[in-house]
Amino acid sequence: MKKSKKELAKDLTKIEFLLMDLDGCLTTGHIIYSSDGTDTKIFHTHDGYGLVRGRELGLKFAVISGMSSKVNRMRSEKLKIHYIYEDINDKLIPFEELKLKYNLKNENFAYIGDDEFDIPLLKKVGVSFAPKNAIEKVKKNVDYFCKKNGGEGAVREVIDMILKAKKLI
Repeated sequence: MKKSKKELAKDLTKIEFLLMDLDGCLTTGHIIYSSDGTDTKIFHTHDGYGLVRGRELGLKFAVISGMSSKVNRMRSEKLKIHYIYEDINDKLIPFEELKLKYNLKNENFAYIGDDEFDIPLLKKVGVSFAPKNAIEKVKKNVDYFCKKNGGEGAVREVIDMILKAKKLI
């Protein structure tokens, strides 16, 4: 599914919406449970700043996660991510909803995912990404895999690529 650098740069200019898996993309993928059942996750400030700057420059964002967590909602709200979908088994459903709501095409969306259940959506969007530490099956199904790991700046890397292609930074 790999695109040439020229094709990738051209396709990135069309992106208006970045969809993101949360665990393994915005986080390292590690989930720590305390004895009282609360969970703790690790996020990176580079990703946070990328989301803030991207939003200020006109990009829209949505988290589509297979899991539900208070931590997910807290981080998404703090960063003013436009949409958060949790406990989602079929990630194509929120994607189709957002397409209709904003009257956008597949080519206007990018998605970053790291595991098998992300593949159907990775195959639908205009540009697909995976963090460096994604599973191999995912890496074979994306246009670009990042130099950074999930939760260690991969999302920021994607946002910066989009903003540079659009000549916004």
